[in-house]
Amino acid sequence: MITEKLLQTRSDIENNLRTLLARPVMVTELDAFALPCGCNGITANIRGLELDDIEIFEEQMLAHFKEVASRLEIPPSFIFARLVPGSSVVAAINWRVLCDRCYPEFARTHGKMPRPDIYIVHLERRGGQGRGKKKQR
Repeated sequence: MITEKLLQTRSDIENNLRTLLARPVMVTELDAFALPCGCNGITANIRGLELDDIEIFEEQMLAHFKEVASRLEIPPSFIFARLVPGSSVVAAINWRVLCDRCYPEFARTHGKMPRPDIYIVHLERRGGQGRGKKKQR
C-alpha cells in the first residue's frame, strides 16, 4: 500500500538527516502531489534544517534524495529545497517531475537560487545533463 511506503520513507528521510547532521530534524509530513499543470512528485515538510546544512552536506543529501525518489518510483530529475521567505530556514524538500510548461522556467536559470525561496539541489537537463555537469564531447 502506498501509505505504508510513504510512512517508511518519511521515517528514513528523518533518520538520515538526523544521523548526517547529528541533531534533531523532523520530517513532519511526506506528501505525493499532482499539479494541474502536469508537474508531480513528493514533498517532505521539514523542521530543523537550514540552507547551510544543505550547502555543506549537499553531496551526501543528494545521494540519499535520489535513492528516495527511485524507491518511490519518481524520476529524480528536479530536487530542490523550499525556503521560508526571507530566511535560511528550509520548509520542505521537493522531488518534482517538471511538466513541459514548467521545465523551461527552471532550465534557463543559472545558479542554485533562481528565486529567493528555492535552492536547487539537482536539476537534470532534458537530454540527460544534470546541473553543474559539462556536456561530454
